[in-house]
Amino acid sequence: MRDQLRHLHQSAGSPTKTELKRYADIAGHSVGRSALAAVTAEGAGMPRWATVAAFVDACARHAEKRRRPLPDAEVDLAVWRIRHDQATSSGQRESGAPRAVVVGVVPALADCFQLRALADDLARATDAGGATPGPPASTWLLSGLGGVGKTQLAADLAGRRRRAGDLDLLVWISGTSRPAITAGYAQAAADLALPGADGSDSDRDAARFHAWLSTTDRRWLIVLDDLGTAADLKGFWPPIRPTGRTVVTTRLRGSALRGPGRHLVPVDGFSPDETVAYLRSRLEGHPELADDVRGLAGALHHLPLALAHATAYLLDEDIPCSEYRLRLAERGRRLDELAPCADELPDDHTRTVAATVSLSVRAAGRARPAGLAIPLLRLASVLSPAGIPLPVFSTTAARNWLAHAADAPALDAATIRSGLRCLHRFNLITVAGATVTAHGMVQRVTRDELAAGAAPDDHLADLAWAAADALSEAWPPVDRDPALGQMLRDNAAAVHEHDRDALLLPASHPVLTRAVNSLGESGAPAAAVAGLEDLLTAMLRVLDADSPCVLRTRNNLAHWRGEAGDPAGAAAATEQVLAEQLRVRGPGHRDTLIARSNVARWLGLAGDPAAAAAATRAVLADQTRILGPGHADTLTSCHNLIDWTGQTGDAAGAASAARDLLGDQLRILGADDPVTLATRGALAHWTGTAGDPAGAAVIAERVLADRVRVCGPDHPDTLSSRQSLAHWTGRAGNPGAAAAALRELLADRLRVLGPDHPDVATTRYNLAHWLGAAADPADAGTVLAEQLRVLGPDRPRIFTILANVATSRADAGDLTGAITALAELLPRMTEVLGAGHADTVTTGHNLAYLRRKAGAAAAGEQQ
Repeated sequence: MRDQLRHLHQSAGSPTKTELKRYADIAGHSVGRSALAAVTAEGAGMPRWATVAAFVDACARHAEKRRRPLPDAEVDLAVWRIRHDQATSSGQRESGAPRAVVVGVVPALADCFQLRALADDLARATDAGGATPGPPASTWLLSGLGGVGKTQLAADLAGRRRRAGDLDLLVWISGTSRPAITAGYAQAAADLALPGADGSDSDRDAARFHAWLSTTDRRWLIVLDDLGTAADLKGFWPPIRPTGRTVVTTRLRGSALRGPGRHLVPVDGFSPDETVAYLRSRLEGHPELADDVRGLAGALHHLPLALAHATAYLLDEDIPCSEYRLRLAERGRRLDELAPCADELPDDHTRTVAATVSLSVRAAGRARPAGLAIPLLRLASVLSPAGIPLPVFSTTAARNWLAHAADAPALDAATIRSGLRCLHRFNLITVAGATVTAHGMVQRVTRDELAAGAAPDDHLADLAWAAADALSEAWPPVDRDPALGQMLRDNAAAVHEHDRDALLLPASHPVLTRAVNSLGESGAPAAAVAGLEDLLTAMLRVLDADSPCVLRTRNNLAHWRGEAGDPAGAAAATEQVLAEQLRVRGPGHRDTLIARSNVARWLGLAGDPAAAAAATRAVLADQTRILGPGHADTLTSCHNLIDWTGQTGDAAGAASAARDLLGDQLRILGADDPVTLATRGALAHWTGTAGDPAGAAVIAERVLADRVRVCGPDHPDTLSSRQSLAHWTGRAGNPGAAAAALRELLADRLRVLGPDHPDVATTRYNLAHWLGAAADPADAGTVLAEQLRVLGPDRPRIFTILANVATSRADAGDLTGAITALAELLPRMTEVLGAGHADTVTTGHNLAYLRRKAGAAAAGEQQ
């Protein structure tokens, strides 16, 4: 480069050092004569860039004075800067000194900076800082909620690139506003001593720097931190260059950010493992505080900013994670109270989590549709952070509350969707398909702000009831989609968690019961029992024991207790509820009639179908008189009576009654009503039991098709219809097809219901039966042995399975083994079940039969 400078000096007419000084001063440079003279001196070190720029400008002006102007290419300061940087880079490589020119202040990495997978991905994407032609994307937009660590990722990348020697220029600029970006660009122009960048006009200097980026071959990385709006970068997006890379951190993710060469990188919080690693690092040396690291991680929803502030608070207050969680869960305690004061925040943070979130909330509130962002966020704040069904926000209940909260006229679904998309663009929620997800810490900050307002309890009660009404309205009559059902249950639980008992007063909201019933209907009756016990405890804390909703909940609890395998306990509990209903509501009230119908049902399921039939006839007469023959409760009792009629021995009468009832149900309830479908299933059962298994199979096949259409393939009622079809297929003379269908059903029931569900045991038992009937007794024995392993030795039904296992051994040719097993089993059955129990009697008969068969076989061999 020194030779090139000498050549320039000669081409300009070899100005003296005094002339160089005079012309340099005219051009606005402040460089001494000796420094200018040393530029061409032998043995001198490489001059500073400011000296080189002054020397080039002085030579150019001297040549102009002589009326022999030099070509523009020879006095282009951008070209000379490249030459200077290349020359100094070469010298720095030899000396090991840092090579990159740094403009702006790069934030320091946080204490216990957590290296996450996304940081490595970003480093690979920007590898070599553009030393070789880069990928199609040269701008990476790190987009995410405030506090997820976007700035830290960018700072880590900048440090990696500098340490790797991949950069000649690193510029770190605040992107919070257009003036901040302009000032950052102008500073870069000044620091690089670009031609004309004298600091007198920031806009002009910024434009010079932006233009220089488009022409230079230097390797650069531009970081625009915390971009507030895409409009602030209009005309200032760093250009696509093979040697340049840009990283933008922003809370935005709208279409305005898209453009050539730009790649959006979503940034979420830490992963669970990253969170735990960070917390353990922060609390290293204080093991007594790290007693519930994973619990604290979940409570703070893995948000890096919240974790940093929480651990600082733990250390300052000398309290363990478990105590922090208790304080975090206290009603009335704000999140800001569980963080250090603003001037004591760790890692150079300047804002609390609440303040960080509020910045985005206020920005969203100013965007269109005006005034809707905050009400939408409040509605989402009492729902589940795991996901909210999108249709919940467009229900009539939600639209009415939002219109009231926003002080707006009636809102339509399109406007609400626009409001949700606005929150999505600001990374306050995520709208993906039919699901809306709000970060748990955003929800917490929103609830805190609501609680800080006037009459917070009244506002929260209104909000909770509006959210619960919206959930009820969005809940389909049948939980056809298991994932949607679980999501709705999660949201009902979330509202109840935040409602401060508002959903229990003046009476419990129906969504609480709907959620528990949905859980039971999904194939988890034991979980439904536990849920109803918790709900009943909460009710009795604020409601009178004779409250109608308390009595209905007790009745519902009895129902699921029976479904969970305790029909006798269900019958006793329902009788207690009936006594209370008679006392409180009177004999003619609908709730009392429902309790009577349930008592009758559980009598039958507990083993007394005759008593159940009599009780059902009595309540049916009163329901017909009081509610009318077409009422849904009346039709349900008619359905129940069909089963008790059949179980008392009149299968043909039950089938006939089912046919008669179907006409009324189809007319009043409709073909897809659950009770109508159940009656069609009963028609199939009693048709087969009355002696027409082929006809039953035809009916069962049609019922199954409608179950799949209405309820979905994994609904417990659909699975029951599959079992019914398999049964009647076998009874109609095709045991092999029945066994094949049951084997597939067993796999699905294990997947959907789990190994401990009673229906799984029933399926396994029936599969063994039809395998045996299909001349595969060995496989039948294997299936039953598996059922024995699952159930254990202490359940009464296990004796039936053991007897079938023994009998299958005889079918497989092991007559002696079967006799031995039955002989050992019979005394135990007599002791536990009783000598007169049907299974005990059957086992005795089978043992006697096998002994006679063995004796006949022995006699035949002797002959």
